[in-house]
Amino acid sequence: MTGVDVLIVGAGPAGASTAVWARRAGLEVMLVDRAASGRDKCCGDGLTALALRELDSLGLLPEQMSSWMGVAAAWVRTPRGRVMRLPLPMGCGQFASVCRRAELDAGLVDLAVRAQADVRLGVAFEGFDDPGASASTAGVRLSDGSVVRARFVVAADGVYSTVRKALGIGPHRYRGDWHAFRGYLRAHGAAARDMWVWFEPDLLPGYAWSFPLGDGHVNVGFGVPRRSSDGGPHDTGTLSGSGIAAVWASLTERPHIAGVLGHHVPDGSTRAWPIPARLEELELARGRTLLCGDAAAAADPLTGEGIGQALQMGRMAAAAIARGGPPHSVTARYVREARAEFTLDHRLARGLSRVLAHERLAELSLAAVDWSGWTRRQFARWMFEDYPRAALATPRRWHRGITTARGAYDPGSGPVAVEAMRSPS
Repeated sequence: MTGVDVLIVGAGPAGASTAVWARRAGLEVMLVDRAASGRDKCCGDGLTALALRELDSLGLLPEQMSSWMGVAAAWVRTPRGRVMRLPLPMGCGQFASVCRRAELDAGLVDLAVRAQADVRLGVAFEGFDDPGASASTAGVRLSDGSVVRARFVVAADGVYSTVRKALGIGPHRYRGDWHAFRGYLRAHGAAARDMWVWFEPDLLPGYAWSFPLGDGHVNVGFGVPRRSSDGGPHDTGTLSGSGIAAVWASLTERPHIAGVLGHHVPDGSTRAWPIPARLEELELARGRTLLCGDAAAAADPLTGEGIGQALQMGRMAAAAIARGGPPHSVTARYVREARAEFTLDHRLARGLSRVLAHERLAELSLAAVDWSGWTRRQFARWMFEDYPRAALATPRRWHRGITTARGAYDPGSGPVAVEAMRSPS
């Protein structure tokens, strides 16, 4: 029987971030994932300023990622055809980039290995012998036949989290709040090396995208909120069933999208995946287990972005455990800090998503963005999570330069500083 301070289930961004930060704090860490190395998760491959700062602080090096491509601006097309360029700051670091998710995840796992976490790929969570609510450790059964005793368990195993289900947490048969569809193309259009976002009338409040990769491919796809079967609070009345299939079949044939892509051919698999965006409602911890990333339904309800949130939650989970204390105080600290960091932003994003669900309101909102160079620049930074969604409503997060901060991987400075970690007492 193996004993560790932290057992992390899931080796994506949330799990790898937890592992690296926990090891830096001096904790004994095991990281397991049912998938073998090289998994391909459906993703737009876009990295926001939030994600980039977290990756910079972890020590991930863009030059080691063959598909990495920095983004200087985003081109946006409104529902009624208005096209605008949203520039990002130049010469002071990266605020948006694109990197294949398979390559990014492999790089993050490598960081966990180099931090000397016990990484076991191809090993799945089987269940709890004891979830550790009252015992001194949690007992976890793994698919390789081993039993691990852990002071804390971190569930970072995605939208269908088996750990969350074993604890009885979350909506029954939860399938996420968004559908995402993605394919890789080789596109030869001159504009295909730019980042594009199309707010298509039939996809609102969702959108379609084309994100260029450094290896010559583009990631093309679209995301739409899922239509709930009961018309509940997360039902936006968006496409479902055959309508979604029809959109995917003809997406790149739409004239304005085909004009950007130019001659193009598919290259690689087409994938679909659910995106969970319900953090403000979900239970984030129970007993000795903390939930992070997609397992905590932490994706942004407006954009479906979840990498930055996953990386940040992993760091927060490691910090809460490293500070020490009784299990209930550790989990309460983590939940309190995660709620304070994300809940208001997600509520604002969900409200804005409802506005974008109406074509006229979406057009007016995006037209306002195009009012001046200043509004375009600030919207670009806000869209790419350079600062929190609800920053104006949370004075505790105000600081001088909040809207003029330098980006990640700034050539004029070292790695981005993040919250200091303290060793366990």
